[in-house]
Amino acid sequence: MQRKAYVSGVAALLAALLAGCTGASDSGGPADGSNPEDAGTTRTTAQPGRYRTLPEPCGAVSEDTLDSLLPGITQLTDEDQREKAYAGEATLTYDNDRKVGCRWKVESSTATDRLHIDLERVVSYDDTVSDDSQAEQLFATLRDTADLPAPTTTETETETDTDTETEGTGARETATASASPSPSASTTTAPDLQPRLLDDLGDEAFLDDELSSAGSTAQQRTVTVAFRTSNVIVTIEYEEQAAAVGVVPDSEEMQDRARKLASRLADSLSG
Repeated sequence: MQRKAYVSGVAALLAALLAGCTGASDSGGPADGSNPEDAGTTRTTAQPGRYRTLPEPCGAVSEDTLDSLLPGITQLTDEDQREKAYAGEATLTYDNDRKVGCRWKVESSTATDRLHIDLERVVSYDDTVSDDSQAEQLFATLRDTADLPAPTTTETETETDTDTETEGTGARETATASASPSPSASTTTAPDLQPRLLDDLGDEAFLDDELSSAGSTAQQRTVTVAFRTSNVIVTIEYEEQAAAVGVVPDSEEMQDRARKLASRLADSLSG
């Protein structure tokens, strides 16, 4: 009689276990531990940038363009020196697929000219931030660092004064100031050549123009043009230091040359 009771107890335990498993399956709950909240959801990944490669920087500037930017090249009589001047010097980089650059320096009878181009392909490592958005953020930092001045406005009206004597005095003072410009007036950049944003280059761009003294007397001008197109940021630095005392590098000419080079580099980029 005791043996039969033991067998009946084991059978009852197995039946209970089977019923429990069947109940869990029939209740509609997941049997594999998966989360039902994840069902039907798709994770969105930010789009990659347009550009996957960068051009070879020292070969990205044609010889004709270098002749314009660096007039001293055409004055070199030694063929080996001329070829070396055209070749430029590649910027040291550890990832040519992400960041490249090239430098040139040539002296002439009238000035020493330097050119530096830098190209950076921006890649975002955040799945929620696109390459373009990351490049836009970096370019904003570059633009803020340039500290461009606010656009200048031309006053069309002046305040009037009911006191005619005061008006006459103001007019005389204005006339005197106009007739006697300050000694530094000739070195001041014209309003339309001031550092500014550019709306005809890439997705966004700016130009900076700075005149400084190199040493005690020589004047050096540096024109910087930077632009972003999709996920690539290009920066051009064009410097000229006059050889003669009192000569100021021409702002309009240097800006025109730098902007033309920027346009050519924008066209040379391949997606």
